[in-house]
Amino acid sequence: MRTMRSWFRDTTGGLPTTFWYLWSGTLINRLGSFVLVFLAIYLTQERGFSASQAGLVIGLWGVGGAFGTTVGGTLADRWGRRPTLLTAHVGAAAMMLALGLARDLWAVALGALLLGMFAEAARPAFGAMMIDVVPAKDRLRAFSLNYWAINLGFACAAVLAGLAAQADYLLLFVVDAATMLITALIIFSRVPETRQAGPATAPTADTARPRGALRTILTDRVYLGFVALNLFAALVFLQHISMLPIAMGDDGLSPATYGSVIALNGILIVVGQLFVPRLIRGRSRSHVLALASVVMGVGFGLTAFAGTAWFYGLTVLIWTVGEMLNSPSNSTLIAELSPAELRGRYQGVFSLSWQIAGASAPILGGLVREHAGNDTLWYGCAALGLLTAVAHLVSGPARERRAAALRRSGEALAPVTGTRAAQPAEA
Repeated sequence: MRTMRSWFRDTTGGLPTTFWYLWSGTLINRLGSFVLVFLAIYLTQERGFSASQAGLVIGLWGVGGAFGTTVGGTLADRWGRRPTLLTAHVGAAAMMLALGLARDLWAVALGALLLGMFAEAARPAFGAMMIDVVPAKDRLRAFSLNYWAINLGFACAAVLAGLAAQADYLLLFVVDAATMLITALIIFSRVPETRQAGPATAPTADTARPRGALRTILTDRVYLGFVALNLFAALVFLQHISMLPIAMGDDGLSPATYGSVIALNGILIVVGQLFVPRLIRGRSRSHVLALASVVMGVGFGLTAFAGTAWFYGLTVLIWTVGEMLNSPSNSTLIAELSPAELRGRYQGVFSLSWQIAGASAPILGGLVREHAGNDTLWYGCAALGLLTAVAHLVSGPARERRAAALRRSGEALAPVTGTRAAQPAEA
């Protein structure tokens, strides 16, 4: 019992109050994240769209998200984290209801585009705020705890959404919108602004900041290489939202079965994610990320052989292990490679990789599946996972040298302009 209390204290103790409000908002928001889980099924079975049309709609969600993360990152740095989060959540709630009421393909596509824009605009502001309030020494466990909340909500939402979809699909959109508004209320009433004005925000520098920030990011080859590898991993991972439910439907499995199978992803993370920081602490992040890519590739590759619910569940459990290893290492690397005054923009660029994947994965997956077959799609996921693992091993030492240099000097070694690294005192 004493050992358990010690572990709990080491895992959750000492984190700022603002972090726990953000954590609570994350949990509530994810408890209602019904729509994206079941959007492919909703579009094909309820609205009668083809797999390619469903992939196009989900892809437009990603296109909107790509625009949203770019704008959201800039607003988080210039306007503030808090107003960006509030605007994004309220706008996303409105667009969620509009998407649920849309009927024609053009209206559904437009609703998905705008929803993606508002929903994903919150991602860079949220990530920057987490880095602002949590000291560097606590970020690994803080991001792991937040990821745990995401997946606790996701596990519950996947099961509940499968039941709700059998009653009324519109209910999914209404509940999702309500949780977004509750999250906005928590931020409005409990979360203060965390952006600290520094020398780069002085009025005399306003005209130079956007150009200098863009030049710094676009010439940061180490960071952009890291973002590119995340894009490849995301192309594989996001097939579980777009093509996996369609493949299960082809095997005669119901939406409720898909909800139960995909809920295994969240359940495993809820059970095991809190132990991951201690497991990977002190280990090479490049090796951890490479292993994560291999495991995810193998898990999705085995989907080619699945035909029953238990086999699909087994594949989900395998690639979930890779996801659990990938997430905390990714989060800490972003924090260490992001200059303090450009945290929102750096978070936005990283989030952009997810949005590009969100736009590309369902379209590419649908095209490959229709023209080359279901098995080819999953074999391709396995191959891409293995190639990403090799790239992590090759590029990892350069990332660690950059992170070590930032920790030592406190100055960002950007190729064009110098920027200050994120220090605990600044947070």
